[in-house]
Amino acid sequence: MIPTPDLSHLTSRDFDKVYEPAEDTFLLLDALEQDEKHIQAQKPNVCLEIGSGSGCVTTMLAKIVGATNAVFFTTDINSYACQVTQRTGRYNHVSTIESIQTSLVESLLPRLSHAVDILCFNPPYAVTPPEEVGSHGIEAAWAGGIDGRQVIDELLPFIPQLLSPQGIFYLLLINENRPTEVAEIMRTGYNMQAEIMMERRAGRERQYILKIQRPV
Repeated sequence: MIPTPDLSHLTSRDFDKVYEPAEDTFLLLDALEQDEKHIQAQKPNVCLEIGSGSGCVTTMLAKIVGATNAVFFTTDINSYACQVTQRTGRYNHVSTIESIQTSLVESLLPRLSHAVDILCFNPPYAVTPPEEVGSHGIEAAWAGGIDGRQVIDELLPFIPQLLSPQGIFYLLLINENRPTEVAEIMRTGYNMQAEIMMERRAGRERQYILKIQRPV
């Protein structure tokens, strides 16, 4: 078992500015750990986390992948989150994280076209007024607009362009995001294989991990 990354270097002041890992974060970590052997066998070269926040997920992924030549890219619209992601990596002896301040994958294409072997996204999924979407502060971590889907739906068309032939996308959703509908969009609209690999209740939320990849 790979331990959860140590975040003891972060303080309440940091979590005033970036999303503090919670049940959704840990569900995504559990999904990666469940697929640990498959991820290692795949020998990923390029990993990408969108909306890295504290850097907890990418740091965990780097520990799973192990000592290889893999490169770990992260993006976040919040510049402070990019700094914190770097700090978390260094604190946990991961030096291969490159953090980029950008919206979703705006600055990464076409550079990473068909190159991403592991893609992770814990999106802003909360149902909020549409005008709350797009903040550059901590609100960007949760404000998902109508059905909590505005940011998610903005990203989906880029998935076939991002993923390598063997690439896997781990996407966290809640019930209000209609995960079965998202899976169907990926299947019928983008010819991708999509399945709910894990689900868990966290308080009033039911959270899901959708696993998306090219058809075998």
